[in-house]
Amino acid sequence: MLIFRKASDTEVSGESTMSVPFGTANSMPHSELERLAGELAKHIKSEQDIAALSRQLLKLTVESALKAELDEHLGYERHAPAGRGSGNSRNGYSGKTLKGDLGEIPLQTPRDRNGTFEPQLIAKGQTRLARLDSQILALYAKGMTTRDIADTLQELYGTEVSPALVAKVTDTVWDTVQTWQSRPLETVYPILYLDGLVIKVHQDNRVINKTMHVALGVNLAGHKEVLGLWLAETEGAKFWLSVLTELQNRGLKDVFVICVDGLTGFPEAIRTVYPRAQVQLCIVHLVRNTLRYVADKDCRAVVADVKRIYQAATVAEAERALETLAEHWDGKYPSLSRLWLRHWEHVITAFDYPPDIRRVIYTTNAIESLNSVIRKAINNRRIFPSDRSALKVVYLAVEQAAKKWTMPVQNWKQALNRFAIQFEGRLPL
Repeated sequence: MLIFRKASDTEVSGESTMSVPFGTANSMPHSELERLAGELAKHIKSEQDIAALSRQLLKLTVESALKAELDEHLGYERHAPAGRGSGNSRNGYSGKTLKGDLGEIPLQTPRDRNGTFEPQLIAKGQTRLARLDSQILALYAKGMTTRDIADTLQELYGTEVSPALVAKVTDTVWDTVQTWQSRPLETVYPILYLDGLVIKVHQDNRVINKTMHVALGVNLAGHKEVLGLWLAETEGAKFWLSVLTELQNRGLKDVFVICVDGLTGFPEAIRTVYPRAQVQLCIVHLVRNTLRYVADKDCRAVVADVKRIYQAATVAEAERALETLAEHWDGKYPSLSRLWLRHWEHVITAFDYPPDIRRVIYTTNAIESLNSVIRKAINNRRIFPSDRSALKVVYLAVEQAAKKWTMPVQNWKQALNRFAIQFEGRLPL
């Protein structure tokens, strides 16, 4: 096991040949870096030695940086004649323990006599590296409880973090959530997906089902963007009306196509706020609702008939496929064709577009991929202690998913050109 002695002031300040002054590693010659690495490697025999060395180097680097910050604050270096009669001077050190993914590291932070020194790298009262906070939030986004996160950090890094501290870190997200939820939106989103997921939340000493309402837009550049999250006890057209009104108040003035599930009254709520928007029923939801009435042994055959409807090239071909569905299954499952007929007006919206544009509009990829991320976080937690906790977890899960949305949706340029013709005069100049 590698044993490190306590660094002297000379070594901490960067004068030792074995220390690496903060911010200078990139400017060192390659041969010097190799020599230094070779010296350090002589004593490393295990992973524990690497961890111990990393902790010591971090301690030296942070303490050196804090001393450099104090030099800049005072305006003179240690023992420099310029400090005489300056009105302020160094005043020893304060001890603190810094927690991070390398475990717990004891630090000596310098002080000034007047108490005006405010470190920037490790602020007063700060006991955690920002990276540790990021890891806490990443674990929280996966639906882990505060106690699970505390146990995980202890197991991985030997860092003792209480569940109360984890809760405090996650609470810092709430202001971000509120700012994000009320941010201004672009005036036009060509496509808008609206959907709801059921979650369980503690309320009034009981567990109840609530719906997390999600609005996912595709902007003019073809990039997906979650416009907001709303939690309510039920998913109803009346609540969606309030959501759409909020989006309008935040600046969203026009939508070309809005993709929704088969909720009763949904199209009417949409037309109240966005009367010129076309409503497209989510094919995924409709297929799921169709199979709800079908025995397992018949599912494969029914799905094959249903695919012929929404994969048809024209409305006439889709109508013939619907007739085939009725011929094959009305005797056994009379509700299948009726379900499609009831929503037919909003099933055939996408047939106004060529196949590549229809794939953009259909919600199979866009909203379902987002929902899978949210469901994973929700399923890990199962029951949330409060509405606020649920919103924080789903927001963090959405934020993680959005980091991967670096490219526009497939065939977006063709879709945008088609929109420009179909909705002439409605695209911003």
